[in-house]
Amino acid sequence: MAPDAPSPAARRKQIIVGIVVGLIIGVVVSLWTGFWLWLAAGAAVGLAAGALMKPPAE
Repeated sequence: MAPDAPSPAARRKQIIVGIVVGLIIGVVVSLWTGFWLWLAAGAAVGLAAGALMKPPAE
């Protein structure tokens, strides 16, 4: 692991925050459009964003 790499706990927290934000966005878009599959799409985008983003420094 590189010296400036985030800790595993910070990485897990970032992924969880990404999923939660994606679910919230998915719920809003689902209610707005009436199409429930936006919930799954929001969760997938949140997971991807959480996995790709670097957690903030502690």
